[in-house]
Amino acid sequence: MSGQVSYMKEFPAPMTKKERIKRMVWCFVRTIAVIWLPPVFCFGWVRIVYRIFGARLDSSCKIYPSADVFMPWNLEVGAWSTIGGHVHILNAASLTIGKDCNISERAYICCASHNIYSNQHEQVHKPVKLCDRSWVAAEAFVGMGVTIGEGAVVGARAAVFKDVESWTVVGGNPAKVIKKREIKS
Repeated sequence: MSGQVSYMKEFPAPMTKKERIKRMVWCFVRTIAVIWLPPVFCFGWVRIVYRIFGARLDSSCKIYPSADVFMPWNLEVGAWSTIGGHVHILNAASLTIGKDCNISERAYICCASHNIYSNQHEQVHKPVKLCDRSWVAAEAFVGMGVTIGEGAVVGARAAVFKDVESWTVVGGNPAKVIKKREIKS
């Protein structure tokens, strides 16, 4: 019995009925009010819709209408950051994006998975954080619980399962450090 108690504490509870309803409403609103818009003229409108659903967004950030955010109420985006076209964000836990960050086209940020040690495969989730001036390049994957350090770059199509140190460039699957990032003015 005590094993079950510690097991239950280790893994988050599934979505409540209220959360599922909120998610259904979000999907409906996103479909009719956001995804069909041309990106050039609508960043302000997209921010308004996301804020209605609880996202904490700086007024200078850009979220492309084709970006697919699972739970906007678990999203925080800093100044001058961009979530590009067709980005998928499965944020059952919080996703914090710092200032001057870029998530490029078709990247996938995944704050959730399933318990592989259980027959029920319950959902598990951990927050993801992108520190200031980091960049997740096109079609890269960032797994749950990962922190992308300040100024770090996740190369195109890389798969990141562990924290990325500040001012490094990583690439590959699984991602490995390629080099230090140096800004040359």
